[in-house]
Amino acid sequence: MEKSAEYLKELQNIIRRVEIRSKRMASELFSGEYHSSFKGKGIEFSNVREYQYGDDVRSIDWNTSARKNELYVKLFSEERERSLLLVVDGSASMLFGSRERSKKGLALEVSAVLAFSAIQNNDKVGLLVFTDRVETYIPPRKGRHHVLMILEELIRLKPQSRNTNINAALSFIRYTRRRQEIIFLLTDLVDSDYEKGMKLLNARHDFVLVHISDPLDKALPLSGLLDLEEPETGLRLTIDGASSHAIERYDREQSKQHEELRQRLRRMRIDSVFLDTDRSFISDLNSFFRYREHKA
Repeated sequence: MEKSAEYLKELQNIIRRVEIRSKRMASELFSGEYHSSFKGKGIEFSNVREYQYGDDVRSIDWNTSARKNELYVKLFSEERERSLLLVVDGSASMLFGSRERSKKGLALEVSAVLAFSAIQNNDKVGLLVFTDRVETYIPPRKGRHHVLMILEELIRLKPQSRNTNINAALSFIRYTRRRQEIIFLLTDLVDSDYEKGMKLLNARHDFVLVHISDPLDKALPLSGLLDLEEPETGLRLTIDGASSHAIERYDREQSKQHEELRQRLRRMRIDSVFLDTDRSFISDLNSFFRYREHKA
């Protein structure tokens, strides 16, 4: 019982630290950019006015026109209330981190900043955590209390599976989230055959991929024998870390795969942000928001 109380107290302290840090970032850096980067593409009825020459006849409000015996047209405004859905990879590969924080830790920080940016703009926020299945799903709602519940779920969650199936998450979203939403997929993309699912989601929603990587995903240090293990399958690979030739070959292959991924995402017209666990994500995310603002 005492141990449980200590755990809950520590959990509350972690959530509080994440909240303080994330709210500060959201207020100082991202709030304005977030607001202008994701403009609602839907429209909603706001008012009527008398018909003027050049108005689209399809916008005529026939009920109002009949009552007033004059032609009136409907006025529409852009929908400002939006929903942000955070789709977070919870597979075993996200537990990896060669520096102070893991990929999972970075995903938590980015999710928190995005969530607080959203509620500052009166948007709803939801969460989906996936492995090779949907591990947890919290539908979008408004408010600080709801965001804290999402952060607690991200911190406490112990997934049932170690593997990854991105399409499982994308399919779930397609069939459950019918209205257009802002969707951030946070993953290290240790998977394959997800391109079609991303394209389908991107056609309906405002979809953004946040690719999370660790320095060792791209380059290995010169050292002795390196025993590498794939965290999801358990497959092991030994590399002679004392051989500059072996290290360079590994680095070239990783660099090639990374560039191919970037080109593939560009061809698919998927907006992407590439973040690393060994550096701050502030400038990268801020630059992305400015890019989206100019693109809109």
